[in-house]
Amino acid sequence: MEQRQSRMGAMRPVLALLSLTYLLRTAATLRICAFNIRSFGDSKLSNETIAGIIVNIVQTYDVAVVQEVRDSDGSAVRKLMDQLNRASLQPYSYVVSEPLGRNSYKEQYLFVYRTGVVSVVDSYYYDDGCEPCGNDTFSREPFIVKFSSPYTEVQEFVLVPLHTPPSEAVAEIDALYDVYLDVIDKWGTDNIVFLGDFNADCSYVRPQDWPSIRLRTNDAFQWLIPDSADTTVSYTNCAYDRIVVSGSELQRGMVAGSAKVNNFQETFHLQREDALAVSDHFPVEVTLKTRQHDLCSFGLAVNEGRGLSALLNVRCIVISRDQHDQVGSAMKVPEDLESNGMKV
Repeated sequence: MEQRQSRMGAMRPVLALLSLTYLLRTAATLRICAFNIRSFGDSKLSNETIAGIIVNIVQTYDVAVVQEVRDSDGSAVRKLMDQLNRASLQPYSYVVSEPLGRNSYKEQYLFVYRTGVVSVVDSYYYDDGCEPCGNDTFSREPFIVKFSSPYTEVQEFVLVPLHTPPSEAVAEIDALYDVYLDVIDKWGTDNIVFLGDFNADCSYVRPQDWPSIRLRTNDAFQWLIPDSADTTVSYTNCAYDRIVVSGSELQRGMVAGSAKVNNFQETFHLQREDALAVSDHFPVEVTLKTRQHDLCSFGLAVNEGRGLSALLNVRCIVISRDQHDQVGSAMKVPEDLESNGMKV
């Protein structure tokens, strides 16, 4: 226990500086991720090191869509939000679905979002048929949320999460086309991001399956995470987690080349077994373009008793889209503060 606490203490200076770096970088863009955190609940957050890594990953995003949440009483989500808001310089809020599933095993979709950047406009559950009758389409039907931001070029956009059972991946990914039509009918917009652990690769979705998947064959959709990506922490090499975007306005509103896999194992210098204790999936992410706005003065004070005494101040500057990468590249974690690895 003492060794674990010592390792976590050694990480705090790095986590603090990473938080500052990401604050500056995301202030000029809007970052969205999908993150399957395996069996996310009270047990996972009871480990201080694991909880610290999860909090630090989530706070690098303006909107994080978490899957495989197993928290029917809401205690783990509340704990996550409490830790997140204590760690972040900007407040977060959340919306979470009810437990979804055809049997006793159920999961929830969790949307964590930065309130100063985006707001929730509306939400609904996709009606996929009669579950007790056995003719519903999805094991965990999408909980669909419409967001609004005064900063993005596309001011309203819809997020549709999905975590498919491996054996039903082909059918459920194909059925997202019907969800696409439903969102257009309900809200009159095709600015939609489909994201999550689709299990869309390897033995679950084979090359010969793609022609039967409308979400793949229809030109209305852009698949931003390629088939060649590896979104798994384990020794497999599979692009299970995906981001798919529809709507020409939203597609133009994405930062070119921003879709990627967030390999937190490399970021935090973790052994594979320790990364797997966090999750068996890496987050996948994409960035939305924003209009010119301000980065205003702020300070970050880190308590002396936690390993670092510092006050970092940044004066108010105006950042355009063309300049935001320069700000991001200017903020580097000093080499002498980089972690040499840790155990969870």
